[in-house]
Amino acid sequence: MAATSTKSREVIYGGRIIGAKIRAYGAREAAQKAVREADRAAAELWSIQMEAHGGPVQPSPTIAQCLSGGYGWLQVKCHRCETEASIPLEHVRRPRDTPIWKLEAALKCQSCRTPRYSPRVHMIKLTMQREIAPYKWVHPSEDR
Repeated sequence: MAATSTKSREVIYGGRIIGAKIRAYGAREAAQKAVREADRAAAELWSIQMEAHGGPVQPSPTIAQCLSGGYGWLQVKCHRCETEASIPLEHVRRPRDTPIWKLEAALKCQSCRTPRYSPRVHMIKLTMQREIAPYKWVHPSEDR
């Protein structure tokens, strides 16, 4: 007596499984691209509002959103000596979910800094590349 064989599950469902994997991968890629575009738009909006209003506009994007959107530099200016600098956001020692506007209080100008007084800076805008020569900004807890 000859045994009859049946189609395996791989033969029956293999094409559908592969098709579903391809669609899922494509959807994941499209979603990641959409998130990057949304992050770029949020960073650009905040940067334009900063230039227009001159103050820390809220809500602001987070450090992670800025880096994801391609805006990796924060342009700042000292209140006292008018020195401008571009700070790389990837080297800021804060959690990545920190909003950009919260960084303003922590940034101090090193050229004006004295043992008793550290002048504040104000943020100008976010940029995709460094626009101003590097200048070292320090955190208040650091020693000279």
